[in-house]
Amino acid sequence: MADKSTRRGYHHGNLRQTLVEAALDLVVEKGPQGFTMAEAARRAEVSPAAPYRHFKNQQDILSEAARQGFLIFADKLQLASDGAGPDPLKAFEATGRAYLEFAQEHPGYYIAMFESSLSISKDPDLALASNKAMTVLTNAAKDITAHLPSDRRPPASMIAHHIWAMSHGVVELFARAEPGSRAPFSPQDLLESGTGIYLRGLGLIPGDS
Repeated sequence: MADKSTRRGYHHGNLRQTLVEAALDLVVEKGPQGFTMAEAARRAEVSPAAPYRHFKNQQDILSEAARQGFLIFADKLQLASDGAGPDPLKAFEATGRAYLEFAQEHPGYYIAMFESSLSISKDPDLALASNKAMTVLTNAAKDITAHLPSDRRPPASMIAHHIWAMSHGVVELFARAEPGSRAPFSPQDLLESGTGIYLRGLGLIPGDS
């Protein structure tokens, strides 16, 4: 089962959340398109018609799961950044580690957010939650570039998107398999070394002596 640490459990009047949690388990087991509304209803132990009082279809459940996931994700990134102290580099690196931790701790949310082919821009609530997470990365990028002259300062949003893409690639290629099965390095080491190479290339941190 997935994401149990965030679960509240089913209670009368909380069927909507129970269905989301059922969907989170199902996407881990079967993929984001591999379950039906009827399966979500069975997992939630309600009638096949009950989900339609809260969601239009399977994609609607996935959208709500993704929205919740992005909010949890944004909070985790912010906590990691804040907990790293005043050093911008340490804060930036901490957000990368938090990305990997989120994917490993909350696979159901991660799949709903990034692997379910949702159109984030067409769902205002989902876009707002997604932007909250991106804002944390963008702010961390602003802090790490603040010492550069404005004419040599890369756009913070570009850096944030590059690190997001790198982190996502490490998750997809290396964090899902057994450690060492695809590379002789841990996902954390791959991301940290890749981030270091990237930041040195931009002149944001000094090269090795």
